[in-house]
Amino acid sequence: MQSYETLFITHPDLTPEESSLLTERVKNVITTNGGELGEVEEWGKRRLAYEIRKVRDGYFNLVYFSGPKEVLDELNHIYKITENILRGIVVKNEKK
Repeated sequence: MQSYETLFITHPDLTPEESSLLTERVKNVITTNGGELGEVEEWGKRRLAYEIRKVRDGYFNLVYFSGPKEVLDELNHIYKITENILRGIVVKNEKK
């Protein structure tokens, strides 16, 4: 299985419980589609480089995982349809 990392930014007005629910949803998507979770980092609230949907701040979350292509497709789908996720990206993690 290929290693990946995903970074997603959630809306700053969410409560910590709501933000952790979104993180759990992303972790669930990875595990239910045959992936294996690695490290999960919550970077906290940070200033965005530019406004996204008229929002200047967001909560950043980074998840390392490995899995098949189906995980990537489902994550990208979740990032597009979830209103409280401002942005999300999945990047191949090159092993050296």
